[in-house]
Amino acid sequence: MERMRLGVITRMRPPRVRRLVQLYAGLVLFGVSSSMLLLAGLGVDPWDVFHQGLSRRFGLGVGTWAIIVGVLVLLLWIPLRQKPGFGTLSNVVLVGLVIDVMLAVVPPVHGLPAQIVVMLGGVVLNGIATGAYIGAGLGPGPRDGLMTGLAARGHSIRIVRTSIELTVLVTGWLLGGTVGVGTVVYALGIGPIAHVTIPRLRIPLEEPMVAGSGDPVPPGRGDPVAAGGGEPAVRA
Repeated sequence: MERMRLGVITRMRPPRVRRLVQLYAGLVLFGVSSSMLLLAGLGVDPWDVFHQGLSRRFGLGVGTWAIIVGVLVLLLWIPLRQKPGFGTLSNVVLVGLVIDVMLAVVPPVHGLPAQIVVMLGGVVLNGIATGAYIGAGLGPGPRDGLMTGLAARGHSIRIVRTSIELTVLVTGWLLGGTVGVGTVVYALGIGPIAHVTIPRLRIPLEEPMVAGSGDPVPPGRGDPVAAGGGEPAVRA
């Protein structure tokens, strides 16, 4: 079905089932990739350093703490007037569940060569998973929404993001979380990987075309998502 708007014909969005399949595939893979970094034992991303530190200090699984922290972060959306999407709520629960299942059934990796391979594979898979769940367009992760909500109040997104991630990283390390080469590799690698995967896996909300020409409208003219810039979010 098509509709006319200001001389532009726009095709309606793809079937919702496609978005759901990509969303849940991305979230499951995100949980698997986070587990790979944890099992490699060479250091994890800042938020998982925090979750791991909480787990080692107070008990419960790393994934369980990821869920608890996700819920608490989501509550911070309220004063920021951020509205969670379906994907946001799914993110809070599913990633943590996958992490706990993976850590329960897969033994830790031993031997430095194997650890390095699993760690690198986890970073790459995490970038692909990020592109998949963000590209589904059903809502950002709770942590990304917190960052963008604070940035919307006039703060620099880079300063907000750096401040939050440094805070959770240092707190997690003090609680006993693992900071290592994997943390550095993740920090340096996830941005470039997500920069490629997010646009490639993004499902367009609609495909605009110039009326009567059959030619797509260039990005930025009729496609507000393609027109937008900025740094991609890379944490669930």
